[in-house]
This record gives sequence, C-alpha cells and structure tokens, in this order.
Amino acid sequence: MRHARLIALLLAAPLPFGAAAPLAAQDAPAAPTVPIPAALTAEEMPPIPLELTERARPYLEARGAGFAGWDPNTRAVLISTRFANTNQLHRVEAPMGARTQISFEAEPVRGSYAPSRGDIIVVSKDRGGDEYFQLHTLKDGRLTLLTDGKSRNQINAWSKDGALIGYSSTGRNGVDSDLFVMDPRDPATARMVHESKGGGWAIAAFSPDKKTAYAVDYKSVQDVDLYRIDLATGAMTPIGDSAAEIAYSGIEVAPDGTLWVTSDQGSDFQRLGRLDPVSGAFSPVSTEAWDVDGFDISDDGNTIVYEVNEAGSDRMRILDVKTGKVTKVDALPAGQIGGIAIAPWGEIGFSFSSAKSAADVWSLDPKTMQLTRWTRSETGGLDTEVNVEPRIVTTKSFDGLEVSGLLYLPDPAKFPGKRPLIVSVHGGPEGQSTAGFMGRNNYHLNELGIGIFYPNVRGSTGYGKTFVSLDNGPFKREDSVRDMEALIDAVRADPAVDPDKVGLTGGSYGGYMCYAAAVQLKAKLTATQCTVAISNFVSFLENTNPYRQDLRRVEYGDERDPVQRAKLTEISPLTRVSEITKPMFVITGANDPRVPKSEADQMVAAIRANGGEAWHLVAADEGHGFAKKANSDYAFLAQLVFWKKHLLGE
Repeated sequence: MRHARLIALLLAAPLPFGAAAPLAAQDAPAAPTVPIPAALTAEEMPPIPLELTERARPYLEARGAGFAGWDPNTRAVLISTRFANTNQLHRVEAPMGARTQISFEAEPVRGSYAPSRGDIIVVSKDRGGDEYFQLHTLKDGRLTLLTDGKSRNQINAWSKDGALIGYSSTGRNGVDSDLFVMDPRDPATARMVHESKGGGWAIAAFSPDKKTAYAVDYKSVQDVDLYRIDLATGAMTPIGDSAAEIAYSGIEVAPDGTLWVTSDQGSDFQRLGRLDPVSGAFSPVSTEAWDVDGFDISDDGNTIVYEVNEAGSDRMRILDVKTGKVTKVDALPAGQIGGIAIAPWGEIGFSFSSAKSAADVWSLDPKTMQLTRWTRSETGGLDTEVNVEPRIVTTKSFDGLEVSGLLYLPDPAKFPGKRPLIVSVHGGPEGQSTAGFMGRNNYHLNELGIGIFYPNVRGSTGYGKTFVSLDNGPFKREDSVRDMEALIDAVRADPAVDPDKVGLTGGSYGGYMCYAAAVQLKAKLTATQCTVAISNFVSFLENTNPYRQDLRRVEYGDERDPVQRAKLTEISPLTRVSEITKPMFVITGANDPRVPKSEADQMVAAIRANGGEAWHLVAADEGHGFAKKANSDYAFLAQLVFWKKHLLGE
C-alpha cells in the first residue's frame, strides 16, 4: 500500500525543469499481486498476479459434500462440506434442504452420529495436519474432549446399538496402536482391551451382544490379520492362519452374528463374502472380476449394498441375502461412490461424484430403486457439462506388463493442434487414480488448454493383488518408474499432445515418482512439481512418524538392513540430484507426520547448490497436503504460474 501511495504522489508532482517525458518503465506502477497467506512461506518464487485470481476464481469456489451418516431419530443426513476455510459438519433435514452448519472449528472435523440412538455425535480433529487426532463429542457447536489431547487416536467402529465406540490410541508409548472401547457419553469408561505391537491395529466391528470385538492388524495392503477379542477378559484369538498373506477390507457383523468381509482369499481381487469366525474359511458371494471396495448391511440383515471398482469407476450392487439375488444400480453415470450406509428404515445413503458433478450426497430406496439427491454443491457458477470425460490409455511396460491411465484432453474446437500435458501421479503407492470430478483442475483443461494424464503404475490398487505387489521392496521400486516412462511415451505419441511440452506432478509417493522423473525422465519433461515428496528413502524411513515405520518398511524396504539400505540409498532421487536440470516446484506441509519437511528441505537445498531452479512453498499449519482453503488456493495459483511459464511460455 505504501508503494502504491508513493507512485500516486510521484505521478501528481510536477516534473522538474519543465520536462514532459513520461516516467521510465521501471517506475511504472507494479501490477497488483496476491497476498501470501500468513501461514505460507514462498521461497524463490515469483509473485502471483491478482488478475490470475480473478480469472480462476470460479474454479476456486467449487465445493463438494460428503455423506457422513444418518440421524436415526429425525432421518436427516450428516454431511461434510466447506463454506469457510475448512471442511465442517452440517445437517440436511430433507432432500435439497438447507445445509445447517453444526461444527465451527479452525481445523477440519470428521464424525458421525451414534448408530440406532443418534443421541450424540463423536468427531475427530487434529492440529495443523499433524494427524494426532483427538476424539470429542459435539454439541451446540462445541467440542468436549474424550481422549488425552496428546497421543494419536482414531475412531474405528461403533457397536450397532450406538452404546460403544472402538478406537486405537498411541497413548502408551507413542508408537503402538493399542485398542480401546468407550461409552463416549462418559470418557471415564474408556478401557484398553488389547495392548498392541505395531501401528496397524484397529477394532473393525462388534458382535451384536457387545461381548466380542473383531480386530484387524494391518501389515500391508496384501496382508491383514483378523482376531476375535473377548471384551470381558481381553483374550485374543486369531481367525484363520495369521501367517497366511491374505487381505481383508470391510468387516461387518449381521444381526445373526454372521461375519461379512471383503477379502482376496482365493482370488486376485477383493470379493464380498461370509467368513467363518473360527477357521477363517471364506465363502465368496460376489462374482464380479473387480475389487469390492465397500459395503454395508441393513439392520435386519436382509440387504447388503456394495460397490465394485470397475476399471476405476464405481458401480453399486444390492444383494438380497436370503435369495442371493444381486440387483445392479444402473441409473448412476461413471464416477466415484463413497460412504455407503443403510439407514434403520432401509434407505441407502452415499456420496457420488463424476466428471460433470462435484461430490454430493444421494440416497437410494432399494425397494423402488428411486434415487434422491440431497445436496447440490456449488461449482463457482461454472457449467459442469463442458467438463471433459477421460479415456483410458493402455500400453506395455518394459517387461510386458500392461499398465494404463486416464487421459483428459481439452476441447479441440477451442484449443486446436497439439496441446501441453501435465502427468499427475497418485500417492500411496497403494492408491488408484479414478474417474471423478476434477474440480479446480478443470481450469487447466477448460481455460488453458492443458491436458492431464493420470497413470496407474504397478503397485496401484484396483488391478488385483498380484499387480499391487510388483513394486514391493527396494529392488523392485524403480520398475514403477519404468512403467511411468512407458505411459509417458504412450501419451507423448498421441496426436493431440505436444511431446515437447510435458510436465509432471505428484504428491507423497507420487512425489517420490516426481523426483525420480526429474532425474531419470528429464529428457521427456519440461518441469516438475513435487508435493510432500520422499527424496531419500533412508532418511524418510528413519524420520517418518514412529507408528508408521514398520508399515512403510514392508512397502519400501528396511533401512536397518545394510543390503537394503545400500539399495534404498542408490534409488533415492537425492543421490542423483546433480542430474536434475529442469525447473522444479516443491510444496511442503511443516507438520507432515508421514513425509517430514526435511525431505523437501534437503532436496531444495541440493538443487539450489547445483545452480538449479527450485521454488518452495511451505505451510506452517498443514501436514500431508493442504486442508485449508486459503493455503490450497494460493498453492494452486502458484502452480498455475509455474505451468503457464514452463508449458505455455508465459
């Protein structure tokens, strides 16, 4: 502001000696720029022109709504959406009714009503993205703390009658996820029911009489062990052979005590079926040749609704338990389904998003197959019908493995000729890029004419347990980079893509892939943008939060073993940082418990020491990704500046 007033005074003052010449170009008023949010530090980055914000604003104002459960007393739905800076809980009393906010925290809040009773809401909240979640009850806009305020606590499961909640906590030693049960109406009732070893433990379900809990020990995406816990004595009994490498996902207990699970036992994909709680014998019911990603059972046990991941698009199925008949829900377009829950009166609630629709809350009457929309989230006034649908690109990798990805290309009538492209790599690596709402990324496609490609390399979920295991350990890790290279070659050969204007971005494990691409694939790329990224596997494994270390060693390798440590060092992008010659933009959360900020600091410092270009944006109040709108807006605008410079030459 002071600079602007000074310019105004200079313009108003008479020129000396009667001169009539205009001001020199360097004295012209500077174009207005976007203020940097207080929590952000922007290092060696250009300012963001304010006019870019004005152009992008509609895309920044889109929001979504996630289904968070039913109020069993009033038949209202609980949703998660954002009207200010963070996602908060809201109630919607009737379809398309007002979204009434009921939580008002500075940090994002997640939670649900007590099943059956609906008398309380239990929520979880961390501080600045540190993932040290605390459990609270929510009433009249205020939170009441249930846990110790220091350790990492996670809501696991409610009993079906809403009397008990199971949760895990690292309170004992900061590392192991011990298992607790509590009546959340009285935090003094909290008691440990299992002293765990490892960070992957959780209570998955309760028996109808609440005498037994079913627990999982998550060792990897391919290996999950199941146990029964006697809640009176704490006695722990394995279900089946805990030495076998079998994955289990959703677990529900029917009113008659039948244990329903999704499992890859005897299959390459996760199937829905019954599990014998003693022998662990699995009897599949679903027949689809894809993963079953989630399901719920009605209170009477007669209906199960489940979702099938068909090549990255979710499809809903309804199972009549008595007859075995499966009904397909065909009224929904290709998209993403989440949060499925059957109300006590039988209505199915869920979230749904597609390329042309932001995430919103819907319900389905399984008797009439009538779909009801509960929310219509704002899209910044934009016409979502112009959003492009993806097409699947498939190619063979170096070893003959078929790999694929989703390619979004801008409208050729609006943007003719070959177009620049951003390759966006998902994290995990146990994750999958799927066809859903692109949100603000539609700005690249609709306004800049930049295409986006989402590869699913080996190690991704959704393609079976064999595929997901192909990158495990340090000696297979770079095979996924070679998959990425094969897919980049395939899209660069597309006649609509400019092969000389390809950038790459990724976060978390995708951030490692981003760093690796900057080293190994630099001839095919113009620039990279890497977020919360692993730069050195050894320092990452040594410094990630202790509860995660063993879980990540299963995936990446054990840095304590000399042979593996040597290989981890060899394949770390930081080891070959001198080979990075193209511009890079790094984004970091200072409170990240998964990939510590030090991973970014050492990479940025090394690139700059070699004379390279490295922008760095750090958020003091964020963790593994930006959850606050002010921060994420600025980060997105900064990325636009980066890509406009390096892909569009602006």
